[in-house]
Parts: sequence; C-alpha cells; structure tokens
Amino acid sequence: MSVYTRIEQRELEEFLANYSLGTLAGFSGISAGIENTNYFVTTTRGKFVLTLFESTPAEHLPYFLDLMAFTAEHGVPSAHPLADSAGHYLRVLQARPAALVLRLEGSNVEQPNTTQCAAVGDALGHLHTVGQAFTGQRENDRGPRWREIIAAKVLSHLNDEDAALLRDEMDFQARHAAVDAPRGVIHADLFRDNVLFVGDTLTGMLDFYYACNDLLLYDLAVTVNDWCSREDGALDAAKLSALLAAYLGQRPLRSGEAAAWPVMSRAAALRFWLSRLQDLHFPRKGEITHIKNPDVFKRILCARRAAGADLVRPLTSLSA
Repeated sequence: MSVYTRIEQRELEEFLANYSLGTLAGFSGISAGIENTNYFVTTTRGKFVLTLFESTPAEHLPYFLDLMAFTAEHGVPSAHPLADSAGHYLRVLQARPAALVLRLEGSNVEQPNTTQCAAVGDALGHLHTVGQAFTGQRENDRGPRWREIIAAKVLSHLNDEDAALLRDEMDFQARHAAVDAPRGVIHADLFRDNVLFVGDTLTGMLDFYYACNDLLLYDLAVTVNDWCSREDGALDAAKLSALLAAYLGQRPLRSGEAAAWPVMSRAAALRFWLSRLQDLHFPRKGEITHIKNPDVFKRILCARRAAGADLVRPLTSLSA
C-alpha cells in the first residue's frame, strides 16, 4: 500500500459523489505495502480505504472485489467493497481503476503473541474452507513461471553466494513442482501488515489483491513464514504450534500434505525473496514508497532448507 499517484481534494470529492457517503472530511496516503496507491478517506458517514490499482489490469479486478465481498459475507473478517450508485465496485480515478472498501477497526502487530497467531491460523483455515464455494477462478501470477522470469532478471545483481543459492533453490523447486494437494482460494499475502487486531481479537484480513486459486498448503506456508519466524529465519515453536493447531481445527490436512510441507515452506520463502529482490533492484517511482529488506526472506529460505524433513514434525504431531 504505497502512494504512487497523488490525488487532489477536488477530484476525490468528485469521485465520492458517485457514492452515498456524505461529504469528504479528510484523506491521507498510506505508506505501508508496495503494490498499489492507497488512501485513508473519512467522510461524514464513515471511514474507508481508497485503492488505485497501479499495475493490475482492470479485467482482473472483479475477481478480487467479488472475493472480498464473498469472504465478508461468509464470516471471514475482511473489508467489504462499496458499490457505487450504479451497483459497481470498480470505478476510475486518475485514469486508474479504483475501489473503495470499508475501513476496519484495529491495527497491525509487529511481534504477535501465540493467541494472535492462533487467531490468524483460525481465520486462514476458515477462508480455505468457505472459499471452496467461491466460483471465481484466477491463476497465481506469482507462480513457477513468474519465479523463472524474476530470477533471471535479478541474478546479475546478486553476489556469488546469493546467486548460487538462488540457482540451487530454483532447481529444487523445478524438481518438486508436482505437488498433489487440495487447491482453492488463497490469500497469498497474509502477512502481519495485512491483518488487524484489537487486543488479541482479529478484526480484519486486508489486501486480497494477490488472491488466486492455488495450493492451500502454499498459503499456509506463506502465512507461517511471516508470523512464526524469528529474526534469524528459524521457526518459533510456540507460535508455530498455536497457528497450526488453530488452522487444523478448521481444515484438517489430507493424506500427503504433510510430506509436501518442506517444499511449500521453501517455495513460499523463495517467492518473497524474489519479489523483494525485484523491488530493491528495480524500484518503481512513487510519492511514498516502502521497499522491504530481501535478506529477511533469504534467512527464512536458508532456515527452511537447513531444517529439511524436520519441518514435517509439528504438522504430523498436531494431525495425529
């Protein structure tokens, strides 16, 4: 959620005239995140988040907005998009697709406790369960082909050690690409900065704009890597146990999923190492931009590689 496109008060007031939201009381840019332009918007009738989509084609956006409406209506704590006076979730502002969603109460947590990790696991498991009824379909555009393209793009910018690590992990993932596990709607980016809490109560899952249909186990790995990793990249056993136990309470694993866990854990770490390397070496210009440190996910990837088959034990013990 960076600010790449600056909007003026007059044009925002004209945009809001298409909704029954009263008059504009204030707005400010949001600096967290990296993909789209986002603003907090306050009117006389409530608080909202305005998103201008900087690179996602407009024809892809109904999937995300329909999914956000679906999840909010099926008990997943998430922000419902607002329809304009014509019943549309999507409009245009500054020649970019734009949407308003309800602003949820709460704030992000930097250092989650085990209760908060359990709440995230429970919410993700619920999403994976109810999401089976969502009829929309979208391929993961950050999957294997994307990894190949970005790896080739960033390799020349890496030192010899990091380049060797990247080549080896790409080879490993190519050899283990065939994973037979349940698929469905995944969030694909359920990081700490995309979840809101009031105390230990999870009030909202945000930023569904990487959501797609893919392996549910991969989505769990993405979430675990961010919520349960220590600074050195290794897993915090207590946080991991809390998150996994809550998730499994919503969606027990099927046969064979536990065995695929090490591959998925490494694939999830690789995906975010690559995206952060791309953002570091090929940054986009913006009024407010936030580039995250790629070394965080290099450490996580190295820790998952070192752990190997030991990664399976927490899953199998909780599934027994």
